Amino acid sequence: MKLKKHESRHGTVMAVSMMKDEAPFLLEWFAHHLAVGFTDILVYTNDCTDGTVEMLQRLEELGLGYHRPNVIPQGVKPQPSALNHAQNEPLVQDADWVMVFDADEFLSINHPSGHLDGMLDDAVAKDANGIVVTWRIFGSNGVVDWSRAPVTEQYTRAAPPDWNKGWGVKTLFKFDPEYWKLGIHRPAIRNKHLEDGFPDTVRWLNGSGRPMEDYFRFHGWRSITRTIGYDWAQMNHYAVKSVDSYALRKFRGNVNNKADKYNADYWALQDRNEVPDTRILRHAPARAAIMAELLTDPVLRELHEAALARVEARLAEYRQSDAYRALRDGLIEAGRIPISSVEAKPPKTRDPIRIAELMGRVRRPKDGVEERAAPSPAPSPGPYVIPVDLSAEPAGEIEWVENHGVLLPGDFRIFSTDAVKAVLSGKFDRRNARNLPGQVAGTARLLDLGGGLGFPAMVALRNHPRLVVMLQEERPGLAAAARMIHRRNGFEDGTRLKLVDGPLRLSSDGAAEASGLAACLRDFRPDTLRLSHPEAVPPDLLAAMPLESVRRVIVVTEDEAKGRRQDYGRVLAAQGLVESSTSGENGASLFLKQDRAEPFTPS
Repeated sequence: MKLKKHESRHGTVMAVSMMKDEAPFLLEWFAHHLAVGFTDILVYTNDCTDGTVEMLQRLEELGLGYHRPNVIPQGVKPQPSALNHAQNEPLVQDADWVMVFDADEFLSINHPSGHLDGMLDDAVAKDANGIVVTWRIFGSNGVVDWSRAPVTEQYTRAAPPDWNKGWGVKTLFKFDPEYWKLGIHRPAIRNKHLEDGFPDTVRWLNGSGRPMEDYFRFHGWRSITRTIGYDWAQMNHYAVKSVDSYALRKFRGNVNNKADKYNADYWALQDRNEVPDTRILRHAPARAAIMAELLTDPVLRELHEAALARVEARLAEYRQSDAYRALRDGLIEAGRIPISSVEAKPPKTRDPIRIAELMGRVRRPKDGVEERAAPSPAPSPGPYVIPVDLSAEPAGEIEWVENHGVLLPGDFRIFSTDAVKAVLSGKFDRRNARNLPGQVAGTARLLDLGGGLGFPAMVALRNHPRLVVMLQEERPGLAAAARMIHRRNGFEDGTRLKLVDGPLRLSSDGAAEASGLAACLRDFRPDTLRLSHPEAVPPDLLAAMPLESVRRVIVVTEDEAKGRRQDYGRVLAAQGLVESSTSGENGASLFLKQDRAEPFTPS
């Protein structure tokens, strides 16, 4: 045989996969990945009965690939078992670049070079050590019957590129077993290297050659709007193929032993044919030439032909059964479900608190050296990221967590890293959440100025069913985030929680008669006024306000207002409000009308 393994200027570029009964498709898959530029291919198999093992063994004898049995320990699934074996395999440990992917996935190099070497040239030139390649979900293309035609030529229609349910990824990366643990979608940094500076060296690009975001160093198996890209590469995922191919898979099981994988719901999710995509066909001539050369080997040819004959005989038998006919009719019907109605199970967030901690370390400059990551929006004082940008997709799946009876999102678009950690542990702003309900006890109308998302106000509303709150917040983006959170917590109708996002000063000279604060006071007539963000309501502005209805003022003193406590005291005293004897405790100064100046103890 004339065919030899490719030698790359980037060293060993290793494809690792795991298979069960893939003999009818194996040579096409193998030839394709030799054509795109992998130097080495290693496949683990378990429970094969169709010649897959023998074909892989012959490929190894010919010096074109490697086969290993997937010896599965009790209680372990086949796929994780294969990854554990690969982690300890000397061939993998010695590889320069590694990519783990499945037998129904074909890597398409869309890079102008059309080859892994060219794509890696550009990646290395950008000082990158990984490329995160996103799926394209390819459907049946309306094919029902079995065919011997190549997979990549039969199925040429896919889901739209912006369909985010199909945004799973596979990662080509520089491998070092000391630092990385293999994973099916992306590797994980070994725990012992999470805090020694190694994460700072991870520089991955997306499928268009643009830098990935920081969070992906630690977490994520899907692309998001900000990281999606197909200009350099995509992973064509042929999960269903034809109805007949799907029936074969259903009746023989699958590599990961998922009992419900091959049902109509899965078909509806994966049988997406909305747009044509033929970019992978640029590799067809090289793949066809390699496959033709493989079939000149009499052993491989006999095994290949036997596998095809066995499949076709089995299908002939299946077609006589009621089970096959029911499956076929059900799949054809499921394929008619519009893409807008398809549902997918949401991915589970893995240890979000730990991820937040690690992201905080990555974002923090070390020893005065500027960090390499792309700059994030500058945070304002306090727990928020300002400006909040909700137009982009969140960095990974958002987890909503109950904090003092109120649901908050662990969303890095809204909260600082430390605040996300607090949200996810149920401890966000817990001092104010504990104390505001007691501070407003016996009152009816609370005006909360600079109240951010209104979290303590919502806690107070939960505790006092007759309380009404007007929340004012003018910092960019926070009002939009607040509305989203209010809707999630059932306060969207504005009857008990009204949000005002106008400024407190409406004129350039800050004249009292033109003040937005004055309008809020006159229209809402609160009996309690809370300065949650005192920097926005300095003492001079408060001095000019009509406070006739106000019986109680709460000034949050945890941060910048702490040094102004006496200034607020003088201004409020002139309006008949005196400081409570318990004022200053629990992070807030409390002022009461003189006729109610008796000691007040928050509950």
